Amino acid sequence: MKATYYKYILDFKTPGGTSRGVLRQKETWFLLLEEDSRVGIGECGLFRGLSADDLPDYETRLGWLCANIHRSPEEIRSVLINYPSILFGWEQATRSLAAEHPFRLFPSAFTDEGSPIPINGLIWMGDPGYMQQQIEQKIKQGFKCLKMKIGAIDFDSELALLRGIRNVFPESELEIRVDANGAFAADEALDKLDKLAPIGIHSIEQPIKQGQHEQMHQLCANTPIPIALDEELIGVVRAEEKEELLARVKPQYIILKPSLVGGIQGSEAWIRFAEEQGIGWWVTSALESNVGLNAIAQWTYILGNDMPQGLGTGSLFSNNFQSPLTVQNGCLSYSPNKEWDPLIISKICT
Repeated sequence: MKATYYKYILDFKTPGGTSRGVLRQKETWFLLLEEDSRVGIGECGLFRGLSADDLPDYETRLGWLCANIHRSPEEIRSVLINYPSILFGWEQATRSLAAEHPFRLFPSAFTDEGSPIPINGLIWMGDPGYMQQQIEQKIKQGFKCLKMKIGAIDFDSELALLRGIRNVFPESELEIRVDANGAFAADEALDKLDKLAPIGIHSIEQPIKQGQHEQMHQLCANTPIPIALDEELIGVVRAEEKEELLARVKPQYIILKPSLVGGIQGSEAWIRFAEEQGIGWWVTSALESNVGLNAIAQWTYILGNDMPQGLGTGSLFSNNFQSPLTVQNGCLSYSPNKEWDPLIISKICT
């Protein structure tokens, strides 16, 4: 078996605003496996500034994996345990190589019959007019769940936008999630949650910065809005640490981004511990190309979680790859009438 890796820069069609800054490009890496005229492909979705494996030796670790691809899965996992995006790319590539079709990693009604996955419509930060424009567009597209990033513009303006949505669409018609990306100060967070609560918010992701476990525990215990941990899970790699974190903080939900929290196996460990403790969960992509998004979506479908998932990021990039993934009426589907880009390998390797 031959293994090689390639860097690829994804370009945003429109810059995406978050509380951590404006995103214009997204670096990612691809792992290709070749054996007996078959090819397997996986995406190592490194997220600069956020991933725990955003480390100086990242490319060196990719090189180690390619040179040691024949080693046992247990040894590979032990060496790369602190490199979740590489583990996820490796998991994809090995499944892809073994699959009947290189992009059908988890065959199901999703891949074979076009069965849809409900997803949220993502509203990026920006001036109020731009955010209102995105909201109207997503609702016209049939989304029944919106996720609005907050924390970068004036909080009162954000409240006004949310109230405007809710005045038109009651909770029975539209679910609203908000994502603060850790933007609230710990001593102000509960007050802001109290102001958000009357609007009828489904949940808020990561209201305060990660690592403040006692403050987050107190928030989760007293919040009027369910809290979902997101960045809090990043860098927590060992099973006992995952179980302990959930028991200590006691969130209402956790959000799983396989590229950031240990790949498929690592994410399934989070799910197991969450369910044992009565904690809800859903899955979100982390700005991967359609290669990584495809793997996440297929895996998510077989988990059987009927909540809207965070998988609507495939249309964000101008140089993404043509794929059967289709967003329609607020759902992600794998269209049997569409094909993967026939030049995808050559584009990756260029």
